[in-house]
Amino acid sequence: MTLMQPFRAWRPKPGLERRVAAPPYDVLDSAEARALAAGIEESFLYVSKAEIALEPEISARDPRVYDAAKRRFADMCAQGILLQDATPCFYLYRLEMNGHRQTGVAGLASVAAYREGRIKKHEHTRPDKEDDRTRLAATLRANSGPVFLIHPEHPGIEALTERRIAASAPVYDFLAEDGIRHTLWVMDRPEEIRELAVALDRLPAMYIADGHHRAAAASRVADDMPEAGAGFLAVVFPTSQVRIMDYNRVVRDLNGMEETEFLHRVGEAFRLRRADGPVAPDARHRFGMYLAGRWHHLEADLTPEQAADPLACLDVSILQERLLAPLLGIVNPRQDMRIDFVGGRRGLEELTRRVDSGEMRVAFSLFPTGMDELMAVSDAGCVMPPKSTWFEPKLRDGLVVQTF
Repeated sequence: MTLMQPFRAWRPKPGLERRVAAPPYDVLDSAEARALAAGIEESFLYVSKAEIALEPEISARDPRVYDAAKRRFADMCAQGILLQDATPCFYLYRLEMNGHRQTGVAGLASVAAYREGRIKKHEHTRPDKEDDRTRLAATLRANSGPVFLIHPEHPGIEALTERRIAASAPVYDFLAEDGIRHTLWVMDRPEEIRELAVALDRLPAMYIADGHHRAAAASRVADDMPEAGAGFLAVVFPTSQVRIMDYNRVVRDLNGMEETEFLHRVGEAFRLRRADGPVAPDARHRFGMYLAGRWHHLEADLTPEQAADPLACLDVSILQERLLAPLLGIVNPRQDMRIDFVGGRRGLEELTRRVDSGEMRVAFSLFPTGMDELMAVSDAGCVMPPKSTWFEPKLRDGLVVQTF
């Protein structure tokens, strides 16, 4: 199998796309999903988070949830809410938010390339989340949510996609409830499909930006169900068009320290100075810290060895190794309930709100991880600390679905 192939997508009947398309399953809790889908029976959330159709006390991992998802997906296909394309196609998917625009190719990414490391990852997966997506895919006999991939610059790919966009009208073009615009074109001409498949296959690698659990689940399903084929649903974007937003931290307590002692110890690990207002770091190795109603600047100095290490030079690694673990005792941020993460568009206001409310004691703002840093870590075969990257805008579930 080439790096990416076309497929026959199930997608919303024209006119229903805004009602069907749903945020990714992992950016909403059950209560938020239930509220968002209220009164919208076509919402794909009834598939991706099917617990919202059941009693609130039922666990999202209950077998009845997967059965409900299967029934709802089958109904959407049978009722014509979702229609399947007659021939394999590529799909061009554009996202727009606050003046930012990115256009990617939706297709089937190679499971073999994922296993061989040509589709590269930068995160560990959690067994419970991986098991959940594996069970959902096997129950639906479908990959219902796309993996978000990025690829190194390749002018030929962008020229092909822009040529197709200029020559045809989109099948969908709508503004979602969160203000993000979603536009989809169908690339169904055989000669264009072949040309794009060849161009994509010439890429040295693709990188998972978001969707590690979905990719791992698809690989497992391909082992257990040969009919699943050798590909998983993905959308791949050029690195120049994709942006990573800051992913900040809030902590519930000071690990038994008083404020004065904590500030002293922070000052031993970083260059520390008081700020006049909220701190949005403007460069790598600079941080903001909000404590007791005041913002502070933190700046880290790196040794040449640390600067050359693709993992050690990450700001998320610096904060973890110099402050969160040794000072606040947060050794495993993936499991420690004393830390939480604030990403995307919530901004510094959310950090100050959570500290001022008394829910959290201290907050840290970080400079966004760079695309070059993500690829360097992936190329080195390393894994980033949890919650290192926040990609926005997000792909929607339900616009293209792959069945097997």
